[in-house]
Amino acid sequence: MVEVSATRRQGSDTQATRPTTHRPPSIAARLLADRKVVVAGCFLLLLIVAALGAPLIAPHDPLDQNLMLATLPPVGFADAEPGYLLGTDDLGRDVLSRLIFGTRVSLTVAFIAAGLAALLGSWLGLLAGFFGEGIDSLISRLVDVWMAFPPVLLSILLVAVLGTGLHSVIAAIVVIDWTRFCRVVRTETMAQARMDYVVAARALGFSRFAVLFREILPNVMPVLIALITLEMGIAVVVEAILSFVGLSVSSDTPTWGGMIAEGRQSIHQAWWVLAAPLLALFATVVAFNQLGDGLARSLDPVLRR
Repeated sequence: MVEVSATRRQGSDTQATRPTTHRPPSIAARLLADRKVVVAGCFLLLLIVAALGAPLIAPHDPLDQNLMLATLPPVGFADAEPGYLLGTDDLGRDVLSRLIFGTRVSLTVAFIAAGLAALLGSWLGLLAGFFGEGIDSLISRLVDVWMAFPPVLLSILLVAVLGTGLHSVIAAIVVIDWTRFCRVVRTETMAQARMDYVVAARALGFSRFAVLFREILPNVMPVLIALITLEMGIAVVVEAILSFVGLSVSSDTPTWGGMIAEGRQSIHQAWWVLAAPLLALFATVVAFNQLGDGLARSLDPVLRR
């Protein structure tokens, strides 16, 4: 009995002193633990749903005019109408419906323009950071020259030359913002190219493009994903600026920038026409920035420490 109890005590002591291994939390767990990221993600998801289902969600046709209902205040104020939650503008158009339909333009520009700018800039950044020497000098000088132009003025000039329209806005943003991706990806690629795993891949006989796309690119992706998210917020602002000056889509398409321009003219009679798109624009940009910061912290091993 004494031997058995001693053996049991020895086994329990071994289990007690055995080191416990804790697995690091997954990327999804880290993101869900960040309240700012969760709130930003839910808000952006709500915007995507509103953009996709705008004809079904909007309570009114955004183009319907009724001067008898002009400048109705939002619900909760005197003389408000229950069917117009955010009131109407000086032409009697429903502000909420125009805000919902304007989401479609903003998100379309954000996703497409940011994606194309990332594709162009990342490709050039990878080439410049990996091959170096002549290619790096050529691409770096091109980036320096391109960034010498004021981005807002350059975007207005490009849209004026290409003509108004959604495709012109997207093209202008891509032409302007590819440099941001190029510089960041170039720097990250140069850092990764010095790592031991790249040296080992070259020693094993991998081709340059195999090393670049199979070894380096996956390690650059965390920074790239976070940068794309931040770029989406910038694209929303640029589209709003172009809409504000009348260089985006046609005037019969609701946009947040166009609503801001219209609300500025009637701010003393109907302040809510200006406040609604301004708040939507501000909240969207903040949401994209918070999501980008959260992705950077969760995907980048250096920031995660």
